Amino acid sequence: MAEMKPPRAETPAVSGVLPRAIHLVPLDLIAGFEVRPGFYDINGATAIPGGVNFTVHSRGATSVELLLFHREQDEPFAVLPFPEHYRIGNVYSMIVFKLNIQEFEYAYRVDGPYEPERGLIYDKTRYLLDPYAKAVTGQSGWGKTQPHGQHYKARVVKDDFDWGSTRNPLIPMEDLIIYELHVRGYTMDDSSNVRCPGTFAGLMEKLPYLEELGVNAVELMPIFEFDEMLDYREVDGQKLYNYWGYNTVSFFAPNTSYTASAEYNREGNELKRFIQACKQKGIEVYLDVVFNHTAEGNEMGPFFSFKGFDNNIYYLLTPEGYYYNFSGCGNTLNCNHPIVHQMILDCLRYWVTTYRVDGFRFDLASILGRDENGAPMVSPPLLQAMAFDPILGDVKLIAEAWDAGGLYQVGSFPAWNRWAEWNGRYRDDMRRYIKGDEGMAQAAALRLTGSKDLYDTQARRNASVNFLTCHDGFTLHDLYAYNDKHNEKNGWNNTDGANDNNSWNCGVEGETDDPGVNALRERMVRNAITLLMCSRGIPMFLAGDEFGNTQHGNNNAYCQDNATSWMDWSLLEKNRGLFEFFRYMIRFRKAHRVLRANTNNGACGFPDVSFHGTAPWKEEFGGHDHYVGVMFAGWERESGPQVVYVASNAYWCELEAELPQLPASMSWHLVVSTWQEEQGAYLQRGNRFTIGPRSVLVFEAK
Repeated sequence: MAEMKPPRAETPAVSGVLPRAIHLVPLDLIAGFEVRPGFYDINGATAIPGGVNFTVHSRGATSVELLLFHREQDEPFAVLPFPEHYRIGNVYSMIVFKLNIQEFEYAYRVDGPYEPERGLIYDKTRYLLDPYAKAVTGQSGWGKTQPHGQHYKARVVKDDFDWGSTRNPLIPMEDLIIYELHVRGYTMDDSSNVRCPGTFAGLMEKLPYLEELGVNAVELMPIFEFDEMLDYREVDGQKLYNYWGYNTVSFFAPNTSYTASAEYNREGNELKRFIQACKQKGIEVYLDVVFNHTAEGNEMGPFFSFKGFDNNIYYLLTPEGYYYNFSGCGNTLNCNHPIVHQMILDCLRYWVTTYRVDGFRFDLASILGRDENGAPMVSPPLLQAMAFDPILGDVKLIAEAWDAGGLYQVGSFPAWNRWAEWNGRYRDDMRRYIKGDEGMAQAAALRLTGSKDLYDTQARRNASVNFLTCHDGFTLHDLYAYNDKHNEKNGWNNTDGANDNNSWNCGVEGETDDPGVNALRERMVRNAITLLMCSRGIPMFLAGDEFGNTQHGNNNAYCQDNATSWMDWSLLEKNRGLFEFFRYMIRFRKAHRVLRANTNNGACGFPDVSFHGTAPWKEEFGGHDHYVGVMFAGWERESGPQVVYVASNAYWCELEAELPQLPASMSWHLVVSTWQEEQGAYLQRGNRFTIGPRSVLVFEAK
């Protein structure tokens, strides 16, 4: 019970004179602590002069208690119930004076009705993690199971990081080259030769490499606090974790197991230093965020935060009180409920203002457009709010425009001319075309030129994020080394992972010493990256593809915290030629704006974009065509006209082809050939040329 004290008198303002500063003073005593009502509009726990402000909300709670713990202790040393008059609406707020943030951790207990059929499962015995926690304890050591009885708790974070004059690069969408990586897997292997493997500091050590490669945007797979021990298993003696991180515990807290050293009450500083260093190198940093579900799972899952505060608000529930599962992970966040909507916006603003994040990739983003019954909405309030939010005004918003419930919105995602999309159609169509499938030439031509069949307005010209590989699926090396997935090590009898990979093993399944097969595989990889870098839209590729990293045929390595998923940096030297080719193609794209954007209605009498068969000026392609020629033409202020012709032959025989006729003052020059051993054999006979089987040539008019 609260021990009441009379309020202290305040000095009234004297007419014509501003009142003197009024300092916060304690009004009550609870559990031996001096307290007073707090700041109701500041969610979470915030250090203020003289104490800490705790604010939390619950619509259905009948009472809320604040629990204070000594560091790393399981039982609280103090329990502070919120008095009824410390509640306004559904918000509970209290300032606790004379707390040293370095000496405690905190959690909550929430009481309320228990009616599971209505989605109400309040349980006053549960210790609950603050949904707005800025740092989480209890899961800081990677791969360590929490001791029995231990609970997630939060720390108060002191945000005093000095960003100095650091500015965001603000790279135009059409100029981006996105590089997707996993923080732990990128440097965890001994071959990475970093001092702090598997950490943000390890990434910092690889910044010179990222500069050398030439990418200008790094997309980090989930770094919000997650529980890698969720569904932990051992298969054939191999420890399997929830390695990728798509099971969020706390949306506002960085994963503390990704730091090289403990950052008590300054959690996030190591990540901030990495982001700051990237910006100084002109590299943007994007976060892969998971707002479609949480680590609490379904009825059989853990109960540590959202379920205890307002289960029927935070999650989509059936009329019987069970969890809808549009995420494929047990539950689905109720994203367009005003409370969840507000939390997600608060979260994004926090990462942009406190961590200076440049963009977000939204996992299973179609869920963010479902209503409280799970139905797709025409104009989802959350997506619209993100598109127009002032704090997010310069931030890149990238949607994985589908979900596990069958909703597929590539080309139709509610965008307000702000959202870009992972173009799954690009991946599927280009994979099929490159490996030689019948009937794919017309689709390939459309994908190479910006997918105008999907993004048909000027405002959406930069909406397509083109990719052939990402974390989910084969690496680029494996795409041409395996016909079938090989996920046996995952422990599900090879039933998990996608079956429609559109891959081709080039005649031998898996690794081989056959020089002919290996040469063909490398040529296929070069074909893929050449076409990706010569496509209108935003190119993205998976870390390690640039030097032939392999997952040995595993296309769903979500649980493989080992050599299967870790980058093997020894391949960088082994495949140095491939790496240099990637570097060259990145530089080539950067040097030719005509590949990235319409540069003012063409040049040299040519249209901006044109299609060509083995003979010039072919408007459409037939079902048996395997050759696609695409020409881009435009003007650059400094260099004048730019004309680039991309010739791709997905056929298994060489072909004779002809280039369009140039103005008399210009001639065609071969600048890229994926068939290295015959690069010198392409002799121009007028505008005619020979293109080898399964190869790509790029010509430039000079």
